[in-house]
Amino acid sequence: MFKYGFIIVPAILVGFISRLAMLKIDYRQYPSYPQGVFTHLTLGIIASALGAVAVPALADNEFSAVTFLSLAAQQFREVRNLERQSLDNIEPTELVARGTAYIEDIAKAFEARNYVTMIVSLIVSIVIYLMTRMNIGLVYSISIGLIVGIVSLIYLNKAISRETLEDIAEVKIAKISFEGPLLRINDTVIMNIGSEKSRQIYKENGIAVEIIPHDKNGIETLANTGQRQAIQHNAAALLGIRKDVDEPDFTPIARRDPHTGRVVMSIVAMDPDEDCLVEAVKQTIVLESSRRKPLNSKIGRRSQR
Repeated sequence: MFKYGFIIVPAILVGFISRLAMLKIDYRQYPSYPQGVFTHLTLGIIASALGAVAVPALADNEFSAVTFLSLAAQQFREVRNLERQSLDNIEPTELVARGTAYIEDIAKAFEARNYVTMIVSLIVSIVIYLMTRMNIGLVYSISIGLIVGIVSLIYLNKAISRETLEDIAEVKIAKISFEGPLLRINDTVIMNIGSEKSRQIYKENGIAVEIIPHDKNGIETLANTGQRQAIQHNAAALLGIRKDVDEPDFTPIARRDPHTGRVVMSIVAMDPDEDCLVEAVKQTIVLESSRRKPLNSKIGRRSQR
């Protein structure tokens, strides 16, 4: 197998770079640093190595390589289960929970990224092998393999990227008001705030947004409670939230108007910046499990008339 080092090493390198490029530490703080990052980078090396050695193994009639790839797929599914379990375990510690739909989306994303790493590495390995078989020259073969690998990385990374809320809806600043103890956002009643002190805090630090779907696809997506829970969590994570575990009055709530499909949400933020809230909501990922596209079906288009 060492005679194929000129194939395996570049393929592993590009595969690892692909995993590194997809690993981000952002406001979600997941994966954590440094343990979570180290875990995912290690898995990236394993995935890229599996993709890199497949072609040399088959070239030497080692057909067990196919078995290793199938075992890798099974292990990556286990990674997804472990990610889900880990996030489920820390969910009770969140002041504003992610929700099961958001957790499942994160777990699926990490599984898919391992597959991308393995595929990119496999593509580089195939290209270099074919180029050398055509007697193009080792340096040119490796160069072409690296270029094709980088192009594959960019394409696959874009293919698995998800929409954000601004792609399916318009987000506007909304007005908070009270009708007696009832908290209202624009014309929608949110909840009953019995404490005068809590109502005063809402008046001083409360901000709100209205989310207006572009079409019926957006309406049905925002009808999903998991998607709205993700919006609430992201807003609280980015702006901070003025509450503790025993203050349910200040838990952000995204309420849907059943007549129009619009969604309104209020939050008592540590930094009550309305423009920041709008951007936080816009940048929320549209969850795969929440995405609905009725307009792509014949029945959905007919009901829109």
